[in-house]
Amino acid sequence: MIKGITSIRQTSTPAVFDTLESFFSALGFERGKDWDEEQSRGRAFLAPLGNLEFIDGTLPSNADVFVEVVSLDSVREVAEKWLTKNLGDAEASRRITATADTDWKSRMFTVEPVPGTAFSFWEWLDPLKGKPVALEGDLSAEGMRFAVIVARWNAVITDRLLQGALDCLYRSGAKRDDVQVLRVPGAWEIPSAARKVAKTGKVDAIVTLGVLLRGETAHYEAIYNEVSRGIGQSQQETGIPHAFGVLTCETLEQALDRAGLKAGNKGFEAASAAIEMVSLHRKVGATA
Repeated sequence: MIKGITSIRQTSTPAVFDTLESFFSALGFERGKDWDEEQSRGRAFLAPLGNLEFIDGTLPSNADVFVEVVSLDSVREVAEKWLTKNLGDAEASRRITATADTDWKSRMFTVEPVPGTAFSFWEWLDPLKGKPVALEGDLSAEGMRFAVIVARWNAVITDRLLQGALDCLYRSGAKRDDVQVLRVPGAWEIPSAARKVAKTGKVDAIVTLGVLLRGETAHYEAIYNEVSRGIGQSQQETGIPHAFGVLTCETLEQALDRAGLKAGNKGFEAASAAIEMVSLHRKVGATA
């Protein structure tokens, strides 16, 4: 299964390498895994989402890397300040194009931090794409803090749920230092850990992950009811969103299907819900 896409560029000189590192750091990209070896060195910059596109026709700019943003004018301001600081006013104005509308309902500008290496930044003119305006959460996890509480019991399932949850959080812009993973013995212990973490006030949302199989216990319903009640009560009493990623299945096969084999990954879905709820809470607070 395809997990991600990486674009690698070889710089012409060490100076160009240092210049591009400085430029993308200034724009606020999350840093990936860097390396410094005898034969080469590398600097990685991460984005929540990646696409590989093919075009039959004319490219919209001379760049072959397009970066979608949610505040184009703010990004342009940072880019202009970097260019002016490093190149001077006259050269800076030649290295960045005017922001202009495209024929695909977006705005875009292109910047050339080093000669011959151009990048285009763009945003949609209508982010809602004609949908009715409603107060709802976004799926950007930038600046958010999360706790992921995962049960060790049935680790063949819960490890897959954890992988899906972390994949969603990191793809959506959460920094690794802002995601705390806590392991508990089983689903029964999840509510206690969730409440303890929520009461610290150091997280914006909690993702709970576990699995209960009917065939493994005669008191399946009793455990499930208490686990769900405990998670819900912790959310209501602390005000911290708790995403419910505890599977309740008849068989191991059903659980595997819901952990990424056939029916999506419940961990990914729970993390996505957590991000959206944090965003919604912030919007509600801003309009209150």
